[in-house]
This record gives sequence, structure tokens and C-alpha cells, in this order.
Amino acid sequence: MAILQAALAGRTPRAIPAAPRKAREGTKQEQILTLLRREEGASGPQIAEAAGWQSHTVRGFLAGLKKKGIRVEALDRVRAAGPDKAGAKGSFTIYRVTARPEA
Repeated sequence: MAILQAALAGRTPRAIPAAPRKAREGTKQEQILTLLRREEGASGPQIAEAAGWQSHTVRGFLAGLKKKGIRVEALDRVRAAGPDKAGAKGSFTIYRVTARPEA
């Protein structure tokens, strides 16, 4: 235990970076945010197809954006199933990023 304490005592603390890290380029997150920033937005199925995700992953990603302070607005809810268009299958929501977090 004394050896470990001696080794840790000699370490210098990490320097805190002055500027925030730059986001990596070409990530799925970047691709999806590009879709969401379009004027027409993007639907859940479009996001799932672009990223190769399942629908629950898309919903989790959108919830994660909210946690990061990125505001996502539901532009339209399209009902596309059943005679009165009230079914769940074939229905989807169109989302768009409306505000970015302040850096």
C-alpha cells in the first residue's frame, strides 16, 4: 500500500483544457444532426435508416439531445394507417432542431 501511495503522490494533476474539445467529424451523431437541421427536418424512419438504428435507439438519441440542451421540435405527426388514419403502424413524427446550446 505504501508503494502505491508513493507512486500516486509523485503524480501531477492533469491540466484542464482551455477550450472545449472539437467534435469528431463523420460520426453518426453529426449525420443525424445534419438531417435534423434541414428546413423540412427528418422523420424517425429517415433517422433510423440513415444511421442503421432501430426506432427505440432514435427515440433515445432524441432524448439525449434534450439532456445536452439541444432543443428538438416535433414539426408534424403523420398518421398513415387504418381507414380513419388512427393506427400506430405507418405513423411517424417529423423532428427538427430549433435551438443549439450556448457555448
